[in-house]
Amino acid sequence: MVHGQKNILSIFYNYKNQSVKKYYVALALIIAITACNGSNTENKDAKATAPAATATSDLSSNPDYQKGIELIAKSDCLTCHKVSEKLTGPAYKDVAAKYENTDANVSLLAEKIIKGGQGVWSPIPMTPHAALSEADAKQMVKYILLLRNK
Repeated sequence: MVHGQKNILSIFYNYKNQSVKKYYVALALIIAITACNGSNTENKDAKATAPAATATSDLSSNPDYQKGIELIAKSDCLTCHKVSEKLTGPAYKDVAAKYENTDANVSLLAEKIIKGGQGVWSPIPMTPHAALSEADAKQMVKYILLLRNK
């Protein structure tokens, strides 16, 4: 009888662990889907936020600034980032303060946008944006790095 009780307990324990694992996998999928959601509502919010940043800066005539802000407004970036305050990810101004505007840093950060990243700002990973071209990612980074000291 004791042997049978151990089997029942081990079956229950294994079932419980599998349920918890399924819960965490489901939770991770929901977070990833939410972070990558490119719905029209978010894009409208992005377009509304992006011009406000343009209006407050003398950089608005810079072509890198203009192209970068247009690309960001069309993407899901503003789901996790804002210009001046931290959301899920760092504020663009914090990124600009940390990285000098060099070709090497533009390439490094563009690669992080495309491939995703984790651990520099927090343990929360940035989702990869594999569909984004390298040229567009670099243009977005150029815009972000122009916010240094602004």
